[in-house]
Amino acid sequence: MAPNQALPHTAPRPDAGRIRRSAAAVVAGLTAVALLSACGYGSKSEDKKTSSAPAAGDSAAGSGAKLSADTVKIGYFANLTHGTPLVGLQEGLFQKELGATQVKTQVFNAGPAEIEALNAGSIDIGWIGPSPAINGFTKSEGKSLKIISGSASGGVKLVVNPDKITSLDDLKGKKIATPQLGNTQDVALLNYLAGKGYKVDAQSGAGDVSVIRSDNKVTPDAYKQGSIDGAWVPEPTASKLVTLGAKVLLNEKDVWPDKKFVITNIIVSQKFLAEHPDVVEAVLRGSVNTNAFIKANPDKAKADANEAIKKEAGNALEPAVLDPAWQDIDFLDDPLASTLQAEADHAVTAGLLKKPSLNGIYDLTLLNKVLAAKGQSPVADAGLGTK
Repeated sequence: MAPNQALPHTAPRPDAGRIRRSAAAVVAGLTAVALLSACGYGSKSEDKKTSSAPAAGDSAAGSGAKLSADTVKIGYFANLTHGTPLVGLQEGLFQKELGATQVKTQVFNAGPAEIEALNAGSIDIGWIGPSPAINGFTKSEGKSLKIISGSASGGVKLVVNPDKITSLDDLKGKKIATPQLGNTQDVALLNYLAGKGYKVDAQSGAGDVSVIRSDNKVTPDAYKQGSIDGAWVPEPTASKLVTLGAKVLLNEKDVWPDKKFVITNIIVSQKFLAEHPDVVEAVLRGSVNTNAFIKANPDKAKADANEAIKKEAGNALEPAVLDPAWQDIDFLDDPLASTLQAEADHAVTAGLLKKPSLNGIYDLTLLNKVLAAKGQSPVADAGLGTK
C-alpha cells in the first residue's frame, strides 16, 4: 500500500464481491479492552507466559563503539509473522548495527504479556501485533509506547472443511474457530459475518454462525475431531489445517487495497526512546537490513526463521506447513498506518469498543532517517504521529 493511501473506513460488503474484512489486526487488543479487561485484550491470563531461559537470539556484544546503553532488551514471538527478529537475530544483523551494545531477548506467547514487560522495563523494544500495541497505547493514555516501524503484512486465512463448506455463502449453521475472544482474527470474522447479514453475539459467539474461540495450538485437533467446520486463523495454523484436508476459502490480503494490512509492527518504550535514540536507530537499521535480506535471500531467511522457532518452541515446522505459510507473509518497513486506523474503525463498527484516540501512536522519525540514508522514500503515519 502506498504510504499516503488511506484505507476506506468502511469496506464493501462481501456480498458485493468483497469482504468487509474487519482488519482485525489491530482490533484485537482494543476489543479486549472492552470485552476482557481483566486479562487485557483478547488474551487469557494463562497465556501470559514468557521464556525464563535466555532466548536463542541473545548475543555477545560486538566490536565497535558502545552506544548510549550497555544493552537493549528486545521482545518478540516465536512465530513466522515475527520473521524479522527471528531472521535478524539468527544472522547477527541487529548486533552488527549495535556494536558493543549487547542484545538481550525475551520470547512471548501473548501480546498483553509483552506490553506488561515493556511497561515494567523488562524489554525496551518489541515486535508485536497492532491490537495489543493499540491497547497498550490507549490504556496508558498515550504515555507508554510508540509504534516506530512496520514489520509484516498478511499471513491470515479462512480455511474450511470442503465437505461442509463450499463457498463464502455457505457459512450459516457452521462452526468457525478464531484464536481468542476479541483477538484480531476474531474481530475479522465477526465483521465479515455481519457484512453477510448473519447475526452473532460477539461475546458468546452464538448465532447464525457459531464462532468458536480455540487456541491455535488445539485448533488442528478440533478440526480433526469435527468439532469445528473451519477457522479464520493466522499462519502457520492455516497451513497446518490445510495439511489435514482443509481448503483455503479466503486469503485476508485479497480484501485489502494492494493486498497489504499490518499484522506485526515494532514498538518502543517512550522512556527508552527519549533516553537512547541512538540505540533505537541502530535496531531500526537492523530491522530494515533484515527485511532487505529476507527479500534477497528468501530460502535462507525461511530456514533461519524455522531454526529459530525450533530453538524457542522445540519443534521446527514441516515443509508442507512452512513453505506456504512463509510465502504468504510480506516483510516490510512501512507500518501501513492507514490500515491500523481502518482496523480500529472496524472494531468500533462491530460494536466491540468505543472509538479510541490513536493520535500520537506513531513516531516514524528514526525509521525515515534510516530509510533516507539508504536512498529510500519515507513512510507515512496517516496523521497519527502527533497528538
